[in-house]
Amino acid sequence: MRVPFVDLSEQFKAIKPVIDKAINEVFTNSVYIGGEPVEALEKTLANLTKRDFCVTCANGTDGLEIALEALGISAGDEVLVPALSWISTASAVVRVGAKPVFVDIDPDYYTIDPVDARSKITAKTKAIVPVHLYGLPAQMELILSIAEEYNLFIIEDCAQAIGASINKNPVGSMGDLAVFSFYPSKNLGAYGDAGALMVSTADLAEQCRTLTSLGLQGKHRHVLIGRNSRLDTIQAAIIQAKIPFLEEWTAKRRRVARLYNNYFADMAVKTPRIPTNFKHVFHAYVIQVENRDQLREYLDNQGVVTQIHYPQALPDLEVFPGAVHCPVATEITSKIVSLPMYPELSDEQIQYVVELVKNFTKGS
Repeated sequence: MRVPFVDLSEQFKAIKPVIDKAINEVFTNSVYIGGEPVEALEKTLANLTKRDFCVTCANGTDGLEIALEALGISAGDEVLVPALSWISTASAVVRVGAKPVFVDIDPDYYTIDPVDARSKITAKTKAIVPVHLYGLPAQMELILSIAEEYNLFIIEDCAQAIGASINKNPVGSMGDLAVFSFYPSKNLGAYGDAGALMVSTADLAEQCRTLTSLGLQGKHRHVLIGRNSRLDTIQAAIIQAKIPFLEEWTAKRRRVARLYNNYFADMAVKTPRIPTNFKHVFHAYVIQVENRDQLREYLDNQGVVTQIHYPQALPDLEVFPGAVHCPVATEITSKIVSLPMYPELSDEQIQYVVELVKNFTKGS
């Protein structure tokens, strides 16, 4: 049996008429930059995250850089970022001239460790970027408390966690700014790159919008050096067409995770942990095992595709020379593996994956 890591074709086949209609409307109206689909999506995303303002952009990486720029973070400033994340979380800080200060992670939840974050605050620290990793929110109550105590900005990196929440407060609603990615494999994915910023104030939203549009405020009036990071109208229409399905897809992801958890209960496998009143949306289903690389090879030989998110902790990458070592993140990266996870995954496929893992752990 073949079990892909993710299967976007199954989702497309299920909603093809809806997508075709959305795209054809864009072609008919012949507005490909901006227009009603972008405006409608921004309103929908703002409502979804309980924000007053949303500014779409070309991708999540741009969104992080724009957020930092909008807050005035630049050379000489420090920004706390978790040691385990996609590189964009830290590279965005470098791109605006600031210094990423790596914070170790909680060994059970994989998100930024608030205790270690507090220990790394200096007079130069200006912001914290908590990442809601794998679909699980960071420990925002503690992070918000630290930010208030030290007068720091919070930029939520929600790239993997749309629909997740804490005590029914959605991710994206808690920081000064929040950034979402709609990369095709995300829980809510475009058919290309796409991103959005959720913003707390009208002035900050205007600053973000100006930065995404080459510094324009009005026709031919450039008030600052911005960038071209507008969301394509076609991608906006596709995302908007998909949003009504998001809750159903999230429920199916959570069901897949429950099945995995139940099957792995008696095995030598560390499964995801979730704090009380946290809603995990399982962008990735990540386990820890010994002999991880051998397990991946074994699964691959049996037709099961896996991934590692991520094979190296950020401070261990050569592009961040001199970064402070984060031992928890470094140790975990040798054990974590992401198993197939998508809404259309069948019970038969799940059982096949689990049986293979069981056979491997018994023999290792």
